[in-house]
Amino acid sequence: MVGLIIEDDVDVLRAARLALQPHVHHVDTATSADGLRDTLNATAYDVVLLDMNFTRGARNGAEGLDALAIIREVDPTLAVVLMTAYGGVALAVDSLKRGAVDFVLKPWRNETLVQAVLGAIDLTRSRRGSEALDLETIERQAIEKALARHAGNISLTASALGLSRPALYRRMSKHGL
Repeated sequence: MVGLIIEDDVDVLRAARLALQPHVHHVDTATSADGLRDTLNATAYDVVLLDMNFTRGARNGAEGLDALAIIREVDPTLAVVLMTAYGGVALAVDSLKRGAVDFVLKPWRNETLVQAVLGAIDLTRSRRGSEALDLETIERQAIEKALARHAGNISLTASALGLSRPALYRRMSKHGL
């Protein structure tokens, strides 16, 4: 499990890293979202813990939402947990609508932070697992669906799949259908 924490306050960054280290194999950190695309393309992260504000005095969460958009664009399967000290219901709802999976208020309880991050990691893995169906599985499912749709009629199923009957029989045999 590999995590990325993006937080401008080095003390908060250190605290989050220490809380997560026993639960996450490797934790990378950044103090801003600069170069985020390159960072995400270089490493397959399982979770991102993302601060909402990076500029001193900022409280509207716009920077975090912009970074969230980049993360979702680069890897839509990657789960993101947002964190802020200036959270409101509207910001939390907006971030969830934009693709974040959880929202943690600072200061947090370590158990709450760890639970949110581990849940996000599970979600990332689930999303990636459903995307990673191999060609054999996809072919088998397509044949099964076409057979069901055509009530087992081989000629109609073969035609619907763009196959000859002998080719369909070979593929059915290969998949044990």
